[in-house]
Amino acid sequence: MIGINHLRGHLRSADLEQKRVRYPAIILLVSGGHTFLARMESPGAIALLGSTRDDSVGEAYDKVGRMLGLSYPGGPQVDRLAATGATTFAFPRPLLGDGLEFSFSGLKSAVARQVERTPDAPPADIAASFVDSCMTVLLTKCRRALTRFPSAALVIVGGVAASPQLRAGAKALSDELGVELCLPPLRWSTDNAAMIALATWDYLQLAHPPRAMPQLNLAIGDY
Repeated sequence: MIGINHLRGHLRSADLEQKRVRYPAIILLVSGGHTFLARMESPGAIALLGSTRDDSVGEAYDKVGRMLGLSYPGGPQVDRLAATGATTFAFPRPLLGDGLEFSFSGLKSAVARQVERTPDAPPADIAASFVDSCMTVLLTKCRRALTRFPSAALVIVGGVAASPQLRAGAKALSDELGVELCLPPLRWSTDNAAMIALATWDYLQLAHPPRAMPQLNLAIGDY
């Protein structure tokens, strides 16, 4: 039995189907439970650069989806609705000019107040304004991390990595900065067993070189 950290699976999901991540790489992990930036020198060498102080971006997406009457999970539906709306509301962009940490609680609350004040506002416009704020924050932090820690690649993983808006913004940023953009195929963006299997392979390679592969009676490893 080998214990594998769930987030390590996400961090390796961009290598599923074909190995292509070049190191060192800046990693943005965005999911329903986590939002953070890290720098990876290799699959086993990860340095955390900044994480959320409160809510994850994926959790904010789901709560905003609920405010707008969308079913769970709200993320994909919010993105689709946003694509049909206009950014008419000036929602906050928390910690935009401050380091590499994130905060989405205030943005989520601002959307809730807007929905209460203007119940007749087009849901598509609220969604578009919310998504615009999220993308501005996420991509600004990625730019800052790549500037401070020059890297060969920008890797975005986790459920929110399936966002068309995030993928398009990351592509434009990567092209501008001249770094390789690595994204998991859409079907590997959300939780899946394949990413855990790949992280397990990393563990075996680190703990037991190929010339001395272990038998089946493995102890639980702290990975």
